[in-house]
Amino acid sequence: MNPKRILLFASIITFSFFMGAVLVKDSITKEAIKYAEGIIGLEFTDAERDTMIGDLEDLQKDYETIRKLNIQNNTPPAILFNPIPVGKKFNFGPKTFKLSSYKNVKLPEDINQLAFYSIGELAELIRTKKITSEKLTSFYLERLNKFDPALHCVITLTEDYALRKAKEADREIAAGKYKGVLHGIPFGVKDLLATKNFKTTWGSVPYKDQIIDEDATVLQRLEEAGGILCAKFTMGELAMDDVWFGGMTRNPWDTTQGSSGSSAGSAAAVSGGLIPYAIGTETWGSIISPATVCGTTGLRPTYGRVSRTGAMALSWSMDKIGAITRTAEDCAIVFNAIYGPDGIDQTLYDYPFNYSPEINLKNVKIGYLKSEFDKQYDFKTNDSLFLKTLKDAGAVLIPIELPKLPINEISFILSTESAAAFDELTRSNKDDLMIRQTKNDWPNTFRARRFVPAVEYINANRIRFMLIQEMEKIFQKVDLYIAPSWEGDNLLLTNLTGHPAMVFPTGFSDKGLPQSISIIGDLFQEGKIISLAKKFQSLTDFHKKHPQLFL
Repeated sequence: MNPKRILLFASIITFSFFMGAVLVKDSITKEAIKYAEGIIGLEFTDAERDTMIGDLEDLQKDYETIRKLNIQNNTPPAILFNPIPVGKKFNFGPKTFKLSSYKNVKLPEDINQLAFYSIGELAELIRTKKITSEKLTSFYLERLNKFDPALHCVITLTEDYALRKAKEADREIAAGKYKGVLHGIPFGVKDLLATKNFKTTWGSVPYKDQIIDEDATVLQRLEEAGGILCAKFTMGELAMDDVWFGGMTRNPWDTTQGSSGSSAGSAAAVSGGLIPYAIGTETWGSIISPATVCGTTGLRPTYGRVSRTGAMALSWSMDKIGAITRTAEDCAIVFNAIYGPDGIDQTLYDYPFNYSPEINLKNVKIGYLKSEFDKQYDFKTNDSLFLKTLKDAGAVLIPIELPKLPINEISFILSTESAAAFDELTRSNKDDLMIRQTKNDWPNTFRARRFVPAVEYINANRIRFMLIQEMEKIFQKVDLYIAPSWEGDNLLLTNLTGHPAMVFPTGFSDKGLPQSISIIGDLFQEGKIISLAKKFQSLTDFHKKHPQLFL
């Protein structure tokens, strides 16, 4: 078969539907093929066009048959992404999970100060029965009710359910059945995680009344650990930015601005002290970005670490679920409860999570993206001070550079998978109901990605494979590395390769807005990046600063 014909198959049929002026009824013409060639950047002869018409008509019939099936968003493709480099060997040793001591924590005289206590501190108060889960849950529910009008961060408040679960937790604890540090602690989730008792809206008008009759694995695990679900938080529409069908989620540090996204409500709620921690997701910056803007601490785990069962699919090969918290160690606490296989999500790896609050900086090979830090950019002053803080504490920083391969040029992997995930939305024209309809918003992107040839999508993933092998060369030199949160290609690149990242506040701009830095770890080495972030937080107090409006 002519390889040129194979290359054209993936894009020509969909395009031809829109070319009514050059179509004969129920057939594809040479003129339609010629128009489609311009989209994919190829050129065929008139004879070649004539030869492929029969094949394209057959494919068109195949597509029509496929589209009669009701394929749900939670149905993955039978092609699994593997982030592990060729020949990679892991040596985790025995599982170790240690936490700092919180034995000196006290109940504050001013109850409002509880709003910004860490999970570890709140857990100690509950464990020692200095406060009940019911009282703590009521406290946070009151704050959610009081401050949501300013932040627009809540889609569904689970008030009655939360209080019932809190009373249940108190009974268990009183009976000596304490489950651990998350027992009795309130939390919230991004509204792309299914909850059988509540709507799961995906932040978008076409789904605002959607009921999914299951609980996402992550939710199940947090509730099994004794957590108290208090709210489902806003997300940018279908996981883009911070605008949803109820408006724009606000930044607690400046409520005239958005909180960034797409884990918009999760970051805003934690920042404003409306909840101790929340679950977010990231495909390309959706934890890193809102955590930066809102001054919270966020963990984007390795791809294949946390089950996505019950989560809206945006990009099957890039979606990741993580925690947004006040402190680095809080991320460790939440991650320890949610990671690992669930027997359903076939992308998961069964590797241990090792974490210790102590880290000897002299024994850790720490890289940094020298060329990025050498640039002039918004966060440069605070980033430089961060590097100095580590050096003063004994760290030796090793300059590294990212692989020289096209990164932005293969970002269409994400949006092409998204177009498939929301195929029915596009074909039904229900995408017209979505709030955002400009050039770069999902409705138009989904339409445009229907013209991505399958060959180009596969070749982009071959480049992605090359990136994975090149990144392994970096992690043979360093244990982890530091990067500016928003500069260069690092954010996209590491989402494509599946590496874990940690983001946390390092200071403030001249306008008093939070700034952050990112630590990227080797695959499945979340413990190391959390430990380094905790070390910095033990030397500074930026993570303890909170927006004045919410104190």
